[in-house]
Amino acid sequence: MKQVVQNYKSGELAVLDVPVPGCKPGGVLVRSAYSLISTGTELMKVSEAGMSMLGKARSRPDQVAKVMQSVATNGLPATYRKVMGKLDSYTPLGYSLCGVVEQVGAGIDDVKVGDLVACAGNEHALHAELNWVPKNLYAPVPDGLAPQHAAFGTVGSIAMQGVRQGEPQLGEVALVIGLGLIGQLVVQLLTAAGVRVVGADPDPARCELAERLGAAACGDPASAAVEAAVAELTDGHGVDQVFLAAGGGSNQPVELAARLARDRGRVVDIGKCRLDLPWNAYYEKELDVRFSRSYGPGRYDPSYELEGRDYPIGYVRWTERRNLACFLDLVARGRVDVEPLVSHIADFDDAVETYQRLKDGELKAVAVLFRYPEQTEEAGEPEAPSVAVPAVRRGEQASAPARSAKTPVRLAFVGAGNYATSMLLPHLARREGVELSTVVTTTALSGANAQRKFGFAKATTDLDAVLGDKSVDAVFVVTRHSSHAELTRQALLAGKTVFVEKPLALTEDELAGVLAAVEESGNDRLQVGFNRRFAPLLTEAKERFGARTGPASLRYLVNAGKLQHGSWYLQQAAEGSRFAGEGGHFIDTASWLLDADPVSVYATAAPGNEDLQVVLRYPDGSTATISYVTSGASGFPKETLDLVGDGKVLKLDDFVRASVHGPKKWVSSRLPKARDKGQNAELAAFIKAVRTGGPMPVPLESLVATTAATLAVGTGLAGGAPVTLARTP
Repeated sequence: MKQVVQNYKSGELAVLDVPVPGCKPGGVLVRSAYSLISTGTELMKVSEAGMSMLGKARSRPDQVAKVMQSVATNGLPATYRKVMGKLDSYTPLGYSLCGVVEQVGAGIDDVKVGDLVACAGNEHALHAELNWVPKNLYAPVPDGLAPQHAAFGTVGSIAMQGVRQGEPQLGEVALVIGLGLIGQLVVQLLTAAGVRVVGADPDPARCELAERLGAAACGDPASAAVEAAVAELTDGHGVDQVFLAAGGGSNQPVELAARLARDRGRVVDIGKCRLDLPWNAYYEKELDVRFSRSYGPGRYDPSYELEGRDYPIGYVRWTERRNLACFLDLVARGRVDVEPLVSHIADFDDAVETYQRLKDGELKAVAVLFRYPEQTEEAGEPEAPSVAVPAVRRGEQASAPARSAKTPVRLAFVGAGNYATSMLLPHLARREGVELSTVVTTTALSGANAQRKFGFAKATTDLDAVLGDKSVDAVFVVTRHSSHAELTRQALLAGKTVFVEKPLALTEDELAGVLAAVEESGNDRLQVGFNRRFAPLLTEAKERFGARTGPASLRYLVNAGKLQHGSWYLQQAAEGSRFAGEGGHFIDTASWLLDADPVSVYATAAPGNEDLQVVLRYPDGSTATISYVTSGASGFPKETLDLVGDGKVLKLDDFVRASVHGPKKWVSSRLPKARDKGQNAELAAFIKAVRTGGPMPVPLESLVATTAATLAVGTGLAGGAPVTLARTP
C-alpha cells in the first residue's frame, strides 16, 4: 500500500510503498476514502522539517531539553547517534480520515466489513491507503453523511473539545481569534449552541467565510472593528469566552483576549500560539485560562486509545470517541456545514505536490482533502484462513565455488546499526580467514564509524557498487525490517551468498519475491539470522534429550518487556508488528527442537493487549506454545522453555542453565560467563558454508516455513481462527 511520509531531518516528503498493517484484536482495518490535511498542524510540521538544525532546535525547545538531559546521562556521542538516527527516519503525516472497514479484529462487534467509519489519531488515521484503528478512535458514520464530510471528524472533535472547555451558555458572546480550519469549526459549534460569535483574523476572506457560517461580526484584530463589535454585542462588558485558535509566535492573541474579555471571563487555548500572559491584565479581571487537550478525555491514555478501555459515561460524559460521534451527528443533521471549508480535493497520488503548493503559498486553503482510488473488486465469500508456504524452486543451479584455506572470505555489510555492531561484527572482525570488504549505510557517518571500529576496507552508500563487486563472496543484510526482503532479493540475483537478519519478509508477497529471485538466479545460498538453534547450551541439551518416538509438547515463554518510547519497532505501519520482526526466532527454535515444520498456527491476544499466545501444530501431533508477553516483570529471565515427550523433560533457563530429566538426569555443569544465544556458532557455520561451497547451515525450505508461520500469526490474530499452512505443490 502507499503512505505519505516525511523525513524530519531532510524535509523530504514522499509517497512510499509500505506493508499493509495487520488487523489486530481490538480494532478494525480501514481502507481510506478521504483524509483531511490539517493546514495548521501538518503544515507547521512540514515547515519545521525544512529548517536548519538550529531552526529545528529553536522551534522545539522541549525536545532540546530532552537532548540535553540525554547528554548528561549518556554522553554526547551516544546522544548524537541517537538523535541523528531519530531525525533521519520517515515519520507519518495525517490524523483525520473517513474510510470503509475492510477487516474486523477480534473483540469488535459494533461495526462490520463494509461499514463507513470516521477515524482519528496521528498513529492510526494517517494519510495511507489502509490503517489499523483501535475501537475508541473510530466512530460509525451516520446514514447519508458523505465520506468527504465525515473526514473532518477529528478536527471537528478538537474544535468541540475546545468549545466544551469554554462552558458556553445560551445567549453568551464569544470571541474566536484565528479563523483557520479549527476556528471556523469553533464558530459553527458556538452558533449551534446559541452563542453569538465575533471572529478575529487578518485574512478578509476567512472573516467573510466565518460570517457566512454564522458569526455575528468578524474583522482584523489590529483594527477597531472587532473591539466595536464586542462592545455592541455585550453592552461594553466584554465577551464571556475567548477561544485562541491561532498559531505563530505573536503574543497579540493573548493580549487581545485580555482586553476584550469580561471580568472573570474564560480564555481557552486550542491552537499553538505564544502565551506570555500580561499579568496585570489577567489578574485584574481574574481571567480563567484553560487549555484544550486535543480530541477530548482519553487522548494520550494508552489504556483508552490502544486497549479500548472506555471511561464510564457517568464520570466522563464526553470522551474522544463520544466527541467524534457527536460531531458527525451535527454535520449529518446540518447543524455544522463543512462543505464551504473544502478549498481543494487532491488525488492521493499527488500528495507531495499538494503539500509543496500549500507550503509555498501557491495553494491557499482552509481545508484540503486527499481522495483515494475506489476499490471496484467485489468481495466474495470469506475463505478459511490460510497462509501459503511457497515451494522452493531453484531453477538452473550454479555450483557454489569452494575457496582455499588461504583465501579470505570477503564480506560486505548492508547496514551497521546496533545489532550488527554489537552481535555480529565483533565476532567476524576477529575471525581468521575473514575479510570485511565493504560496509553500505544510508548515512556516511554510520559507515565511517563501522569502518573505523571494525576495519572494513571501504565504506559507501552505493549498494549497486557492492552487488556488482565480484570479489565480494557474501552480503549481510542488517537493516530495518521493511527492507530485508528487497535487499535479499537483489543480492541473490547478483549471485551473492546472503545472510539476512530476521525477519526474511513481512508479507507473503515479499516472501514470494525472494523465492522468485532464487528460481530466476538458481542461487539458493541464503541464511536467516535464527541463531538460537546454534546456542551451545541448547544444542547440547537437545543431544542429551535424544531422539523421540512419539509427539512432544513444547512451552516457550518470551518475557519480551516493554519497548522504550520512540523505538522504531513501534512503527508498525512501516516495519511490521513486533512479533513479525522477532517471532521467527522462537518459531525456528521450536521447529528445530521438534525436528519438523509446523502445519497450522493459532494466535490469540486480549483486545488492546500486546501479550500473544501462539500455538503451533506439527505433522506428528506435537505442539509448541509460545507465550510472547510484554507485561511481565523486568527482572524475570527473558526466555525459558520446556520440552516434554517420551518420558523426558528438557528445560532451558535463558541460555544460562539447561537440564534434561529422564532415565538419566543431566544438568549443565556451570554457569557461562555470558548468555550465548548462538551468534558466534551461527556465523562460524555460515562462513564454513561460504568457504567450502557446502550446504547452508539451515535448509531454505525450513527458513521459508518459519517465515510463513510467523506471517500466519498476524493472519490468525486478525481472523480469530486457526490458520492452515498450505504447502504449495
